[in-house]
Amino acid sequence: MAFGRKPVEEIVTEETKIWVCTSDDCNCWLRDNFKSTEIPICPICGSSMEQSTKELQVVDNHCKSYLA
Repeated sequence: MAFGRKPVEEIVTEETKIWVCTSDDCNCWLRDNFKSTEIPICPICGSSMEQSTKELQVVDNHCKSYLA
C-alpha cells in the first residue's frame, strides 16, 4: 500500500552554461545564472574560472541582483 505517496516527478535536464575553476587542485564549478560578477573568481581557491557547459537539472534563479 502506498497511501499518501506522491507520484515521482520527471527530472528535467538541459545543457547549462557553467564556470569551471582553472586550478588543477580544485574541482569547483558554478552555474552561469548564479554568478555574482561578470567574470567570476573561484569561491573555493580564488583562481580564475572559464566558461563551459554541463548537462544539469533545470534550476531557476529568482534573485533580483542576477547579472544578465
